[in-house]
Amino acid sequence: MKGSHPFVRWAIKVIENYIKNGVVIEPAPDLPEELFKKRAGAFVSLHKLDGSLRGCIGTFLPTRENLALEIRDNAIAAATRDPRFPPLSVDELDEIEVSVDILSEPEPVKDLSELDPKKYGVIVESGWKRGLLLPDLEGVDTVEMQLEIAKRKAGIHDFEKFKIYRFTVERYH
Repeated sequence: MKGSHPFVRWAIKVIENYIKNGVVIEPAPDLPEELFKKRAGAFVSLHKLDGSLRGCIGTFLPTRENLALEIRDNAIAAATRDPRFPPLSVDELDEIEVSVDILSEPEPVKDLSELDPKKYGVIVESGWKRGLLLPDLEGVDTVEMQLEIAKRKAGIHDFEKFKIYRFTVERYH
């Protein structure tokens, strides 16, 4: 596992300590100040070297007191609790690339013309069902495709009414 951006290096350090030692580490004072001052939703994505997804967990709104803890908790969850994959093993650590997405606050969408799958992620919501899809994903080129995938993730059927929200991300590799 390697990464150049400080947010990614922090996520990698968290994952390695948790997978190798079973330890949830606390943020060190040498982390960027922004990680302690900012609150935001964050996603941590793990990909194999061939580009295939290996784990992705996040929060669309902040749930922790700062971004350092948001990234930490989501990094551990992406590595061990994504229901689509078994927990990451020690043997896999050298074969994983990590990215961190910091989300803007979601805003309601009134018209589909306000969406662009390359620029905006989407959240769809119907009652208690909610699905999220990050922006600029390979193979997701249309608004219709983006919404269809998000609805499927949420379990929202075509006959159900739903609300749409959009957000932007700052993506770090």
